[in-house]
Amino acid sequence: MTMHSRPLQMSLAVAAAIAALALGGCNRPDTPADKTVTAGTELDDSVITTKVKSALLADSVGKGADTSVETRKGEVLLSGFVDNPAQADREVQLAKGIEGVKSVQNKLMVKDGKSTAGAVLDDSVVTVKVKSALMADQATRGTEIAVTTNKGVVQLSGFVDSADEQARATSVARTVEGVQSVVNDTSIKK
Repeated sequence: MTMHSRPLQMSLAVAAAIAALALGGCNRPDTPADKTVTAGTELDDSVITTKVKSALLADSVGKGADTSVETRKGEVLLSGFVDNPAQADREVQLAKGIEGVKSVQNKLMVKDGKSTAGAVLDDSVVTVKVKSALMADQATRGTEIAVTTNKGVVQLSGFVDSADEQARATSVARTVEGVQSVVNDTSIKK
């Protein structure tokens, strides 16, 4: 083995491992057949998500650093908190302009005033606690639910399997210390 081939083999191994992890949940045995996606669709959705997030980050108006982007079967879900309605509109337009996007759900919420550094830190702690609680709960798929927090208001977004899972996620989030209210903007998988 030459010195140059070892880094290449390591890079290929890492890429293969990442692809396996990304595609591992495509057709879980507990997912109804009508809600499953193929590996190709899952990969396409990942590419769309990356392109949308990149477009938001590159745009001076959109400023999409605080925006969660999730994609399922070409349907993009934007969630999180923005400074004003114009920013939300701009982010939606940018997402719609990405090749492969079939539709965009706008679940962006306008922040209520400026946050202090302490409030931002508190919100980060609440976000982590809620995410941890969702991951620990057997009835929710915490890995598929995005959590953002602004001044104690927790927003849940992503794609879930049922109305029961939506309700359970809201219930779990409400039990976390520091949560003032919960806005559940998850969508049921089609």
